[in-house]
Amino acid sequence: MVAYVTEDRRPQTPAEADGTTGLFTALGKMLKLLRERKGLTQKEFGELVGYGPDAISAMERGVRTIRPEVLEKADELLDAGGLFKEAIPEVREAMSRVRTRHPEWYRSYAALEAEAVELHFYANQGVPGLLQSGDYARAVFSHRRPLLDEQTIEKRIADRLSRQQVFDKWPAPMCSFVLEEVVLDRPIGGRAVREAQLKQLLRIGVLRNVEIQVIPTGIEDHPNMGGAFNLLTPQRHPQVAYTEIQEFPRLITDPEEVRKIVDRYGMIRAMAFSPKDSRALIDKKLGEL
Repeated sequence: MVAYVTEDRRPQTPAEADGTTGLFTALGKMLKLLRERKGLTQKEFGELVGYGPDAISAMERGVRTIRPEVLEKADELLDAGGLFKEAIPEVREAMSRVRTRHPEWYRSYAALEAEAVELHFYANQGVPGLLQSGDYARAVFSHRRPLLDEQTIEKRIADRLSRQQVFDKWPAPMCSFVLEEVVLDRPIGGRAVREAQLKQLLRIGVLRNVEIQVIPTGIEDHPNMGGAFNLLTPQRHPQVAYTEIQEFPRLITDPEEVRKIVDRYGMIRAMAFSPKDSRALIDKKLGEL
C-alpha cells in the first residue's frame, strides 16, 4: 500500500495556539540569564548537563525543548531556587503534544520519526532536516517560494530543530545518512552558513549511533535517480519509506515497495565513501573555504 497524506496542508506551526512557544522562549531566557550570572559559558554549562554548546544555544533561544532532566540539573547548578523544577510538569505536557508542532499533512511522518528505532536518509538536493543547523534551515525557508512571512519562518525553524531531539533519546535510534557530494558543495545561505553546516555534519557524524556517508559526484552507475527518500523503522512496527516531491508527501507501507527502496539504499551506501572517508572529505571541503 502506498499511503498518500492528504490532510489539510496549510502552514501550521510548532506550538500553534497552545502557548508552547512562549513557554520555551521564557524558560530559555531565564536559563541564559542565570547561566551568565553564574559566569558559565554555553560550553561549560553544556558539559555539566550533558549537551553541546549548540544545543544549549538552541534551548536558550527557545527553538529547542529544554528537557525535564536539564531543568532538574539547571535548577541546582544555577541556584534557581525551584523555578525550573516548577516548570517541569508544563514542559512534560508540552512535549506530549509534539504532534501539534508540525503541519497536519506532516504529522503522521513526524510521529513515526519521533518513535523510530532506525532512521535512514538519502539526500540529493540539500542537507536533511535532522542534520541542519539553525542558520541553514533559516536560509532554506527564507528562499522558499512562495515567500513565507517572518513569523512562519521562525516557527518552521523551531519545528525542524525540535526534530533533532531524536539524537538525545535513549535508547538511541540507529541513524544513517547518505548525502550526494553536491549537497556539501551547494552554498545554501552563503559561505558562513555553509561553513557552520559542514562543522555540524562533523559534530553529529561522530555520534555512536550516527553514520554519515557521501556518495561522490563522479559515480557513473548511480542506482537511484528517483529522488530523495527516508526509511524508518518505528518501534514494534514494520519498516516504512517516506518521500516528498514539491511538498506532496508519500508514506509507503507496502512491504514489497519498501523492500525495493531498502535494496536501493543498500546499493547507494555500498557506492558511497565510508563514514571515516566521508568525514575526511567534509573536513577537506571545510579547509578549502
